[in-house]
Amino acid sequence: MQLCIDASRALTTIRPMRLIAPAPASPSRHRPESATDPTRIASSDVTVLVLAQMPASSRLWGWSRFVLGPSVVGHTTAPRLVKILGSGFDGGFGLRPSGTRQGLLCVFDGEDAARSFIHASVVDGYRRRADEFLLALLQPFSVRGTWSGKTLEHAPPRPDDAAAPVAAITRASIRPSRALAFWRQAPAAQAGLADAAGCRLAVGLGEAPLLRQATFSVWDNQAAMDTYARQGPHLAAIRDAQRLKYFSESMFVRFRILQLSGTYKGVQYG
Repeated sequence: MQLCIDASRALTTIRPMRLIAPAPASPSRHRPESATDPTRIASSDVTVLVLAQMPASSRLWGWSRFVLGPSVVGHTTAPRLVKILGSGFDGGFGLRPSGTRQGLLCVFDGEDAARSFIHASVVDGYRRRADEFLLALLQPFSVRGTWSGKTLEHAPPRPDDAAAPVAAITRASIRPSRALAFWRQAPAAQAGLADAAGCRLAVGLGEAPLLRQATFSVWDNQAAMDTYARQGPHLAAIRDAQRLKYFSESMFVRFRILQLSGTYKGVQYG
């Protein structure tokens, strides 16, 4: 449901991730003023992303997640950010919404809290009801921009990141006055993303129809992501987004993959 075009400057510094848990964060690597920064989420943030394909028997339950919103996670797990996400048809990026595919994204202060949450009732609810269920546990190591006024505190990059798989989330709030131009470019820019060399997974997500869009993707390494992002219609869309100010807010994040397990669109991960 969304165009992966918020990477204008960030794509020049992309680094991928590794598949093992990171070392604990050192307080000294964070800016002293970050404790009073109102946009900051927390140090050592870890993101949980759930992707689910709901069968007919569970669609009402799934749709009710949108109605309930962030309250579905309860109050004991204390996520820093909660987003209930829809998807494009068959998990794609077009204007046609999916009635069966959806996602849940939560950000936590640290890996322990995030791992505790993956056993919470709302996650278990998706796991038990979904035809397909994919769980990703992600640590950001490069962040640009904000989501609902908040940013993510990220760990520093590592030398071995360059050879490891990398995940990315790109999200944007599209200006209503720029929506038509954005969606005119979307099909060409997203064409072939899922089949791009080195792309293991690509999912179109949306926080709201038409105007609040996101993309989640997983790549073999940094080079594969860069190759796709820096050529053809996608590169043109990146430049236009910056030049014409398509977005009122945007965020581009690169993650180490701490865990990726489950099934999505017939493919087994983990």
